[in-house]
Amino acid sequence: MRERLSLWAVFCLIVAFLPSQTESIAVMSVDLGSEWMKIALVKPGVPMEIVLNKESRRKTPVAVCLKENERLFGDSALGVAVKNPKVVYRFLQSILGKTADNPQVAQYQKHFPEHQLQRDEKRGTVFFKFSEELQYTPEELLGMILNYSRGLAQDFAEQPIKDAVITVPAYFNQAERRAVLQAAHIAGLKVLQLINDNTAVALNYGVFRRKDINSTAQNILFYDMGSGSTTATIVTYQTVKTKESGTHPQLQIRGVGFDRTLGGFEMELRLRDHLAKLFNEQKKSKKDVRENLRAMAKLLKEAQRLKTVLSANAEHMAQIEGLMDDIDFKAKVTRSEFEALCEDLFDRVPGPVKEALAAAEMSMDEIEQVILVGGSTRVPKVQDVLLKAVGKEELSKNINADEAATMGAVYQAAALSKAFKVKPFLVRDAAVFPIQVEFSRETEEEDGIKTMKHNKRILFQRMAPYPQRKVITFNRYMDDFVFYINYGDLSFLNEQDLKVFGSQNLTMVKLSGVGSSFKKHSDAESKGIKAHFNMDESGVLILDRVESVFETIVEEKEEESTLTKLGNTISSLFGGGSSEPNVTEPVTDEEEVIPEAGKDQDQSEKQEESAQEKPETEEGKEGEPQAEEQKDNKEDEAETQGETDAEKPEEKSDAEKAEETEADKKSKPQKKSKISEDITVELEVNDVLDPSTEDMEVSKKKLQDLTDRDLEKQEREKTLNSLEAFIFETQDKMYQDEYLAVVTEEEKEQITGKLSEASNWMDEEGYTAGTKELKEKLSELKKLCKAMFFRVEERKKWPDRLAALDSMLNHSSIFLKSVRLIPEGDQIFTEVELKTLERVINETMTWKNETIAEQEKLFPTEKPVLLSKDIEAKRSFLDREVNYLLNKAKFAKPKPKDKAKDKNTTSTENSKANSTANSTEDAEKVIPPKSDDAEEVKPAEEPPTADEKEETILELNPAENTDTESTESSKSENHIGDEL
Repeated sequence: MRERLSLWAVFCLIVAFLPSQTESIAVMSVDLGSEWMKIALVKPGVPMEIVLNKESRRKTPVAVCLKENERLFGDSALGVAVKNPKVVYRFLQSILGKTADNPQVAQYQKHFPEHQLQRDEKRGTVFFKFSEELQYTPEELLGMILNYSRGLAQDFAEQPIKDAVITVPAYFNQAERRAVLQAAHIAGLKVLQLINDNTAVALNYGVFRRKDINSTAQNILFYDMGSGSTTATIVTYQTVKTKESGTHPQLQIRGVGFDRTLGGFEMELRLRDHLAKLFNEQKKSKKDVRENLRAMAKLLKEAQRLKTVLSANAEHMAQIEGLMDDIDFKAKVTRSEFEALCEDLFDRVPGPVKEALAAAEMSMDEIEQVILVGGSTRVPKVQDVLLKAVGKEELSKNINADEAATMGAVYQAAALSKAFKVKPFLVRDAAVFPIQVEFSRETEEEDGIKTMKHNKRILFQRMAPYPQRKVITFNRYMDDFVFYINYGDLSFLNEQDLKVFGSQNLTMVKLSGVGSSFKKHSDAESKGIKAHFNMDESGVLILDRVESVFETIVEEKEEESTLTKLGNTISSLFGGGSSEPNVTEPVTDEEEVIPEAGKDQDQSEKQEESAQEKPETEEGKEGEPQAEEQKDNKEDEAETQGETDAEKPEEKSDAEKAEETEADKKSKPQKKSKISEDITVELEVNDVLDPSTEDMEVSKKKLQDLTDRDLEKQEREKTLNSLEAFIFETQDKMYQDEYLAVVTEEEKEQITGKLSEASNWMDEEGYTAGTKELKEKLSELKKLCKAMFFRVEERKKWPDRLAALDSMLNHSSIFLKSVRLIPEGDQIFTEVELKTLERVINETMTWKNETIAEQEKLFPTEKPVLLSKDIEAKRSFLDREVNYLLNKAKFAKPKPKDKAKDKNTTSTENSKANSTANSTEDAEKVIPPKSDDAEEVKPAEEPPTADEKEETILELNPAENTDTESTESSKSENHIGDEL
């Protein structure tokens, strides 16, 4: 029994010192749009929930305001934008990962002329010049916004959060995706995945319609028009069978079409310019309103409101108070005028749908329904044009257009996190832009002239699924060489999109150590230089490693005897080890096995798998897998060897045959083994240079300094408010009777004087004082008033605490009298227990009477001797003693009947005796009244008997309690059981 107790104690101690799993168990998602962001959260007990911001709104503007001494985010930043647009930065998504000469940078400068955009000579990108000393890159500003989003999520979750899934547009290329990852790194976020926003929407739709998905493919088109861009996505839903976990639903992205600049923001800009034109036509001012940045910011805000209202009304009155030079503006705008302003934009609405159908090689007849996503799809004209383009009876609006991407992303975050268990939903995203490998090699023509031949090998085709690993093998290089990773055929993009896309060259890869690897393994057969590529869950292409692979023939060891094997095993256990060099395991091509969605898809993916290069093959065989070529070579070798062996027996005699047969029997068996040698890789980025490690550290420090400054400012404001409130509240209390009754005239004058002095100091110096000085002033005043507040609080607590103590004394006395009436034969309490309770009751009663009498002798202005904490302590002690006896009575077993009675006693006499005893017992037993204050005691608190203690510990031990499982224990299993 003691051993069991000690083991249980050690177990509890270990659990107590283990790190809390709930400290950072929550995960979040950020739907990062061009104008708005939505944040969602998953934590134990909260399956999937949208995070509210400080204004209790479900979406937050993607905006940051940088003043000289503070930063503002979200709605607070937008409020400043109307007054001082120069310090507010918005719509940063369009210039992420862009060089200074990109058309979208020029377009951003046109939309926001108040900002100073300058070229970063080191990287070729742009930065915002805030002042002569301060400048911020778009990644740093986005990092601030992401850090703010994490702060909102942490306040909502009431625990720290590091892991997040962030949405990005499907058309983001490699440079843009890396820019978002850099911003998250600066913000201190661990990105579990960059998920395409259209994929997140599709996942959210599928998760809540899991029962409707079966083995028959369902094709859905999602049309997403947001503030900055438009995307059309064709998604196929069906159930697939996997080797690991059986049949599960799956979504596959089949086709994507997009328009980078078609969105609600462009409509608002046109409406803003229209309002500016109307104001100038009213000729209330000689100045052109378009030259006033502050006035244009006000017009943009009104245009945003006007667009929303015109979606539901045919006309509306635009009005701005004090637009410019204290001149009010008022004008009527109709929906037909708005539609005329944006006529060319509405003509572009069907474009993304056509692109998506072309990419998926489908027609609209194969699409079951078209679902609207994004806030700008609420514009009636957009819906009318789209409905005609798709030729359907109606457009579906059966998902939350604003929050679908956020909820899908947070589901993915929970699935990627190890802390939660979710129902599997397989996601097969698709690469919108193809990627290929290019290299040049020297070839010799028939006439002996050497020429350079340029080769291209497709690595990832357009709409190729990812995450996926690919290997390319270079077979004709025996010395160091260079190859290039570039985008493939982008002819599906128009001229403007190609300009916005940026550089089509990704990376130049320089390999060194190839020649030395061949010299080192000159006796082995080369199997080529293998480059291992990985397109990860975020759609970012990574060159994992490059290796030179060789194949050599090794002799197999003769089979050892059992005793020899046993000896070798024992020697290795005692540190003997093997003295032979390490033999590299056979190198196999990497590929990610993913369940297939259909037969047509099987054929396309078979062509994509293991896209490897063999320079010596003809041009027409560029896409052939290396594995097939190797197989053909082996067959050729086998045929050649067979012919040779067939010729030899004809030339040799029977005696020679016998000798060779005997030699073959004695020869040792042989096998092929592959050896790999790592090749040094030097990468030269050709699209947009990533910030160096030093630059990233500088950015992180810059943001941390701003965060520290904000926290210090918040702390100062909090202290200042606390000091102000304390002064005003205490001055008011000095006129209340309950406070005047407990202070002397001298104390009153001292407190009043100090409060007046602090109030004057606040008016003169307090609002410019530092945090430390404010805290000292507040601490000084609290110390001065501490005794007064203590006396008032004690007097307030006395009535309730004394009433509770009296009630406990009364119930305890009645209980004691009742149990003393129980006959000695049925008594379950010992005399020691009863005397202990009686002593506690008497001591408590004596203490109460004496302390109250002593308190009545004191003046109200003196320190009280009757303290509320002492009253509560006495009541709790008495309550514990009574509960001890009640628990013992609750689990007491009836005593066995006396068997020593006379056997000759008649049944009549026995029955009479029993009835007499029972009637006497019933008459004497008094049911003790149940105390209102006494808590119901659980079985674990029963009296300490050896058998009962053992039962209690077994119930507490979760490893042994297998019959019943409490709700609390099920919640505490590291939250693995939480299902979404």
